[in-house]
Amino acid sequence: MQSPTGKIWTMTRLALLFGLWLAAAGLFAQSEADTLPIFDYTQPRDFEIGGVEVVGAQFADPNALISITGFKVGDKIRIPGGDIPRAVKALYKLRLFTDVRIVVARTIGDVAFLEIQVSERPRLSRHSFRGVKKALHEDLNEEVNKFLVKGGIVTEAMKANAANAIKKYFREKGYLDVQVKVEEIPDTVRINAVRLVFDVDRGEKVKIQDITFSGNAHLSDRKLRKLMKNTRRKANILSASKFIEKEYEEDKKAIIQHYNTLGFRDARIVKDSIWREADGDLMIHLDIEEGRRYYFGNIVWKGNSVYDDETLSRVLGIEKGQVFDTELLETRLRFSQDGRDVSTLYMDNGYLFFNVDPVETAITGDTIHLEMRIFEGPQATIDRVVIKGNDRTHEHVVRRELRTRPGHKFSRTDIIRSQREIINLGYFNPENLNINTPVNPNRGTVDIEYTVEERPSDQLELSAGWAGRYRGVIGTLGVSFNNFSLRNIFNRETWSPLPQGDGQRLSLRAQTNGRFFQSYNASFTEPWLGGKKPTAFTVAGFYTRLTTGFDKESIYYGQFGLGGLTISLGTRLNWPDDNFVSTTAINLQNISLDNWTRGLFRTDDNQIVSEGKYNNFSITQTFARSTINNPLFPQDGSKIALTIQLTPPYSLFSDKSYEDLPVEERYKWLEYHKWKIEADWYTTLTGKLVLRAQAKIGMIGAYNRELGVSPFERFQIGGDGLNNQQFAYYTGTDIIALRGYEVSDLPNNRIGSTTVATPIYNKYTVELRYPLSLNPNSTIYVLAFAQGGNGWRSFRDYNPFELKRSVGIGMRVFLPMFGLLGFDYGIGFDKAGERTLDNLGKFSIILGFEPE
Repeated sequence: MQSPTGKIWTMTRLALLFGLWLAAAGLFAQSEADTLPIFDYTQPRDFEIGGVEVVGAQFADPNALISITGFKVGDKIRIPGGDIPRAVKALYKLRLFTDVRIVVARTIGDVAFLEIQVSERPRLSRHSFRGVKKALHEDLNEEVNKFLVKGGIVTEAMKANAANAIKKYFREKGYLDVQVKVEEIPDTVRINAVRLVFDVDRGEKVKIQDITFSGNAHLSDRKLRKLMKNTRRKANILSASKFIEKEYEEDKKAIIQHYNTLGFRDARIVKDSIWREADGDLMIHLDIEEGRRYYFGNIVWKGNSVYDDETLSRVLGIEKGQVFDTELLETRLRFSQDGRDVSTLYMDNGYLFFNVDPVETAITGDTIHLEMRIFEGPQATIDRVVIKGNDRTHEHVVRRELRTRPGHKFSRTDIIRSQREIINLGYFNPENLNINTPVNPNRGTVDIEYTVEERPSDQLELSAGWAGRYRGVIGTLGVSFNNFSLRNIFNRETWSPLPQGDGQRLSLRAQTNGRFFQSYNASFTEPWLGGKKPTAFTVAGFYTRLTTGFDKESIYYGQFGLGGLTISLGTRLNWPDDNFVSTTAINLQNISLDNWTRGLFRTDDNQIVSEGKYNNFSITQTFARSTINNPLFPQDGSKIALTIQLTPPYSLFSDKSYEDLPVEERYKWLEYHKWKIEADWYTTLTGKLVLRAQAKIGMIGAYNRELGVSPFERFQIGGDGLNNQQFAYYTGTDIIALRGYEVSDLPNNRIGSTTVATPIYNKYTVELRYPLSLNPNSTIYVLAFAQGGNGWRSFRDYNPFELKRSVGIGMRVFLPMFGLLGFDYGIGFDKAGERTLDNLGKFSIILGFEPE
């Protein structure tokens, strides 16, 4: 039991502790009262601002924040009142802070000191992706970097925009169920910084199960589906099935536009439905209202004084009773690719300000009557022709190709032709060629501005080819300077690496594998000899030497030598039109054979030509017409060429009996007449898909039947064409490529085990080409081909339909520095032997140029 004294002591201690607690509580209450004054909202008071301080701002400028609040020292402020809430709202609108408070730090009488307390939003240090392959990160970065700024403030809107960009990227690839979560992780390295992690779940690709239609009486479901170029059902094996809303809307417009071309100008899509099936695939249904089909009625011309009604109607080419086609009407009035339109008729005569407005004057049943209201305006004359962007090519090189000249009447056709000629130079990027026509209506003149972009045009050929076990590797080194300048050869400032800018061409090429084969050639071309007319002057020389590889003392030693010089002159013709070019060449060659028993060169009576020296003097005449729009990847136009090569008919002026002469004496001076015809045609089928059709025929004949056809200058069809190996082995003969076949696969090319050349051949080719890149720095396209060709040993055996057929695929890559590279894989249907893929198929490499 506790004593009375102990009880008193215990009570005393408790009282002491209670007193200390009261004192501490009083001090704390006093401190809080001094720091944050308490105001009665029922009795607001006016204070003078004694100072403003910002707390928590690490990146934002405190003075700028104070300025935004509108608080100034010495101003009056009512507390409580509306000033502080308005200031808080103004700071929140900056979207820089997650929390904003404005408190009265202390008061001294009627003076209040304000404190702005802010919590800043975090800054972005970096971002990353989760759930997608690394190969896609670069593409996704391009999408999200439109909204993310490194070091910028991270907001909910920023995260949402970046996530939506990722969703859009995948939805355009058919992943409609893609989900993106954004994870915000504090960065431990930087102050108030975070990194964003985009967690992507793209899901399965959503395909279109079917597209159905109703209300379509005049067009089948199949035709309507075909019109939807971008929205395909998964049954289509030629293109991917995916749903992209923007492209879907464009496809719906394409359907209506096609109906309009058929006379159904009131056609519309009443409604469309899209839903998901149980397996997740999409179903699309379009309800179409075709409406009535309309026809052209009377067409009346008003306002025309330059051309009469008959001329305009003939150009328009639309007859009464024809199905009403708004697209055809616009094409024949405004612009047609073939130049058959009313606008071109006027604009080619200088009427730049011409306009025609078709007005419907009456609709009688299903017939629409039109009135063509024409404004002819004055004729416009070309004032200035300006060329921009030609940093390397001298201006006269471009200007001489133009059909538009100062003082001439404005002509749309001349502009289009000038554009084509600039592209065909090969010095400029065709994708970035711009033409502007600023008009001065007061003077009735127009300027023509051509803006070009230079591209590399020189080529370097560095390659190696395997020529077989005995010949080994053949190396090739060649350079072509396609924009050379001979007059600046002593001006070092123009060298890059050689003088350039005058449009001349200098080519040097060497091939060798050492002891077996050597070949050298060089050529120079001036496309505008004299500088006034497009007359091309070319000088070319070459030398080729082949041996069997044995020492000269050996009985197996053999040598073939060929040297030559060519001088040619080509000029553009004005008749039948200025797309024609005439080229005349003088050729002098010397052929030397020393025990060359390969058997390629044979006479008509099958004698092998293996010894002797032979002279080949000939004149070559070529007539060619080209309307190709782009030399690297033609999409439209044609090229037709007729080449005649003639030697003097020496035997007709001699009384020799050639049957009794040895081969070396009989053909000492070669005589023959050689004919070659080549036709190429290009057209765009749809989009970028291009169709190419080609036909070739070549034949060589004799003036004197007793002498027979020359053993040289014949044709050999088959193989890769003029590649390294075949050039080494078949010099002296025209080599014609036939994809899918070796030379020895064609029976007419063989006599026993020896390959021979034939005096006649023909070849047909059809190609489908699709570009992967039209960038002039790397033009790439893929192709599929069908080809047929053959050679015949005599004209009696010639049958143009007896062809060796092949099909296959290929690819071409054009690099300015290296020229053309590519491959073909062909399957020859008419090969002898086993019908296996290994036997029928053949892989070919293309280096430097397209084989003939």
